[in-house]
Amino acid sequence: MSDPFIIAIDGPAGAGKGTMARRLADHFHLNLLDTGLTYRAVAHRMLTYGLPLQNASAAETAARQLDLGEMDREILSQHAIGEAASQVAVIPAVRQALVEKQREFARTLPGAVLDGRDIGTVVCPDADVKLYVTATAQVRAQRRLAEIEARGGSAEFAQILADIEKRDARDMGRADSPLRPANDAHLLDTSEMDIETAFQAAKTLVETAMASRK
Repeated sequence: MSDPFIIAIDGPAGAGKGTMARRLADHFHLNLLDTGLTYRAVAHRMLTYGLPLQNASAAETAARQLDLGEMDREILSQHAIGEAASQVAVIPAVRQALVEKQREFARTLPGAVLDGRDIGTVVCPDADVKLYVTATAQVRAQRRLAEIEARGGSAEFAQILADIEKRDARDMGRADSPLRPANDAHLLDTSEMDIETAFQAAKTLVETAMASRK
């Protein structure tokens, strides 16, 4: 294709959009960007230098200096960084700076799969395929607990659920780029769907869109 093929995947934390994005990127040989990591990277830099998360100027500087190729998923996946990231993400200047970087990434051939909270609505509103992957808060909390226990850790289900509900409220209620499905997004509720079933449904949608481009 002479133009990049872009797949936008949005949805709340723990719904399975990250796994979906990786599967689609691998299958269709597209670049992959977890945009949530970009906000986590900004938050990590703020925490590392002891800067207040509400310092909009410092956060914007950190966002503009971010190198998408140097994000360490293992470090950035820590729970505390995720909580900090959702606070940094409400700063309009940070969102603007990171959206510019994310759009540049998406435009790189052969195209990309981007997953996040506002890909189909803000970052790539003209994406070839838009997916909104969701699941109930209870299901997402149970999955998160299983992940923690699989790594040998321990956590309280009630606390995880409370964190997820708090993050959902913050993401959906923010004034700038709130979490919501794009009007033309395909909804995939994975509450009672395994990843293979969800992937096959998404793959069919992508293949249809690719065929219409040819």
